[in-house]
Amino acid sequence: MFNDNSLLPKEAVRLAALGMVCERPKRYAELANAVRDFTSRIVGPSLDLLGSSIELLKTEGLIAGETSAEDSPLRITEAGRAHLHDLLKSAVRAPNCDVARLGFALKIRFLHRLSAEEQRTQTDSMIETCEAEIARLRALEDSDPTDPGHFAGWLRHDIDLVRSRRDWLESLRVEL
Repeated sequence: MFNDNSLLPKEAVRLAALGMVCERPKRYAELANAVRDFTSRIVGPSLDLLGSSIELLKTEGLIAGETSAEDSPLRITEAGRAHLHDLLKSAVRAPNCDVARLGFALKIRFLHRLSAEEQRTQTDSMIETCEAEIARLRALEDSDPTDPGHFAGWLRHDIDLVRSRRDWLESLRVEL
C-alpha cells in the first residue's frame, strides 16, 4: 500500500479478483477476463494493472482450486476473505487519477462485503475524501479570481462533479 494506506495498482487488481471470486467461484480464465474487463473499463488499458497474477493469489493461499484441472472453479479461502476485508478497509484517495478512481470504484463495487458498521465507516471516509477534494479545488479557484481564460469554468465543473459524488455517497450513507 501507499504511505497513506491506499491501494497500489497491484492491490487494486487483488481486490477486484478476490471480490469477484468471493461472489461466486470462477474458472481461471473467467476470473482473469472479468478482472481485466472491469479494470480496463474504469481506467482504460493500463500496463500497471497487468502485472498481478491470479496464480500468485493461489500460491499465497488466498484462492484455491484443483491445480490439475484448468476448468476447475477457483474459490476464495478464509485467508482470502481476510485479505479482501483488509483491502476493502484501506484508505481512499480522491479519484482524480486512474488507480485512485479504480480503488474508489472497487470499494463501492464490493462495499456490501463489509459489516454494516464498516460500510458506514468506509462511506464516511469516501465522503471526507470528497470534502477534502472540494476544498483543494476551491483553494485553487480562489488563488486566481481574475483568470481571463477558461480554467475557472473548468474548476467549477470539477467541483460540481466532486460535489455530485459526495452527494451520492451521502445518500448511500443514509441507506446504510
